[in-house]
Amino acid sequence: MMKWIPVALALLLSACSSSPQKTYYQLPALGAPAAASSSGASTRQLWLEHVSVADYLAQSGVVYQTNDVQYVIAQNNLWASPLDQQLQQTLVTNLSSALPGWVVSSQPMSSDQDVLNVTISGFHGRFDGKAIIRGEWVLNRQGHLIKRPFNLELKQGEDGYDALVRTLAQGWQQEAQAIAAQMDGI
Repeated sequence: MMKWIPVALALLLSACSSSPQKTYYQLPALGAPAAASSSGASTRQLWLEHVSVADYLAQSGVVYQTNDVQYVIAQNNLWASPLDQQLQQTLVTNLSSALPGWVVSSQPMSSDQDVLNVTISGFHGRFDGKAIIRGEWVLNRQGHLIKRPFNLELKQGEDGYDALVRTLAQGWQQEAQAIAAQMDGI
């Protein structure tokens, strides 16, 4: 009888232990959407057709680079919805804010719209306290293709996943403003 007490105690203790709590993150849209122009002037249209992410970023976990060659996909710090969807939604909001007089949509609107596609190859934290946002965008303006790379490295103000997600969101807004400035000048 005495030899079963440690086994029963071990089972009781293991039943009381809990698994680590999962935390879910959503990118905040930092720009306020601009109202579409209601005047009779012709409004430019931009269809944000697709934002794609590299395979390692398409997982549910937030990604952290631990050294120059290793990446960790978090098991308990997860994106609340797929990252590509979050990036597309916030980019539509941020471009709408940065491009007054334009209608920016994630749905096609007409045959004479500009079409933007974005490919993300880096959207993660790094061991040196920086948030990395890297990729390229391609604009199709009436059959004329314009391709631009981007590479942002932003210093996190604090440690932790909350600060990383906020820094990534700020960097994504910054990149949206850069895309808008370049598009307006093209």
